[in-house]
Amino acid sequence: MSVSEMDINEIMRHLPHRPPFLLVDRVLECEPGERIKAVKNVTINEPFFQGHFPGYPVMPGVLIIEALAQVSVILVYQTLGLQPDGASFIFFAGIDNARFKRQVLPGDQLTLESKELRLARGVGKYAARATVGDQLVAEAQLIAVLRQI
Repeated sequence: MSVSEMDINEIMRHLPHRPPFLLVDRVLECEPGERIKAVKNVTINEPFFQGHFPGYPVMPGVLIIEALAQVSVILVYQTLGLQPDGASFIFFAGIDNARFKRQVLPGDQLTLESKELRLARGVGKYAARATVGDQLVAEAQLIAVLRQI
């Protein structure tokens, strides 16, 4: 069953993150158990641009990976039919084969895609990629774990 678009309010019901660390603006497509596609609109107002780098603002690669992890977490919650409840969270547990191909600059719209490779016993593995237009920005395999806190 496909899920229709999710606006920022619906995204915040599926992620515990809040600005300035919420890095997903809109979910365009979501097929629970399969894949998700979302966007992050990158603006000069992002707080990280003040120090990364003065005179040549570039989105940090680690935040691109975090944005991919966040869309993967939305996919996990959709697949399991859950929402954050304060008693458990889905944590980012690993990165494999991360590669960065292009810088992300103010004004770019980052398209974030994640495909479920497997999900069993609260551990999921995802093939994730970020693009700007038709250019690959970054890709990685991510591991997410559901844990009680």
